[in-house]
Amino acid sequence: MSVQIDQDHTEYQEVHPLNAVAGGKRPDPPSAMASTMAFAHRALLRIKHVPEQMFDVTVFPIIFLLMFTYLFGGAIAGSTGEYLQFLLPGILVMTVSQITMYTGIDLNNDIRKGIFDRFRTLPIWLPSALIGALLVDVIRYSLASAIMIGLGLILGFRPEGGALGVVGAVLVILLFSFSFSWIWTAAGIIMRSEKSLMMVSFLVVFPLTFVSNVFVDPSTLPSWLQGFVNINPISILATAVRGLMHGNGTWEQVGWVVVVSAIFVVIFAPLTMYLYRRKE
Repeated sequence: MSVQIDQDHTEYQEVHPLNAVAGGKRPDPPSAMASTMAFAHRALLRIKHVPEQMFDVTVFPIIFLLMFTYLFGGAIAGSTGEYLQFLLPGILVMTVSQITMYTGIDLNNDIRKGIFDRFRTLPIWLPSALIGALLVDVIRYSLASAIMIGLGLILGFRPEGGALGVVGAVLVILLFSFSFSWIWTAAGIIMRSEKSLMMVSFLVVFPLTFVSNVFVDPSTLPSWLQGFVNINPISILATAVRGLMHGNGTWEQVGWVVVVSAIFVVIFAPLTMYLYRRKE
């Protein structure tokens, strides 16, 4: 109960706090879609005000593609042009997979700054804070893919699967990356600092990307190593992306990517939400 006072300090009316809201009724909580879009907009504003965080999807992909094509192309394939046809789908997979960690890093920063606690007190659908950020990361992945493919075309990459194959390959990458990001959201809640999260992510992502079929044909590797490479999620994704871009992809290859992505979501999405609710 509050009291309104006129200029002469005369008490004249008592007002209930609920009556301060229009119509005496509290506004309805936002829908799941509305709250998710609000957090997605927040993530976009973060990019707008800190544009240097986009270096990982603009500068690094260019460096990786140029470096591996012209430093190793001649030694591995005998021709940089031929190696580019093999390398670009793989380097695209590697680049996008490596930047999936940034969702977890942003979440970890929110936790350390106390913003996380404010989100949990709001009358909103709890997963919206995470899903909104993940949706914006899909834009980040799409930008990295566009840069890599555009540069590849300039350098001489010619996808035999045509525009349809390239679009299909990018969609497969986006599906995998969205699913893979749930691992880092869970890690972002568990880890105590941004540096520890980055260290763990590098320890996981770098072996997965370099011990794969991203750079070389697995048939050239020792037999004991081929077994790991063939079941490596990054190799499964790279195989499907190469097939779609070069016009010889199969539904089986795409199906395995869908299966792996579903496994990531089924395991790490509930785990992330469990940790998110219980985080102190």
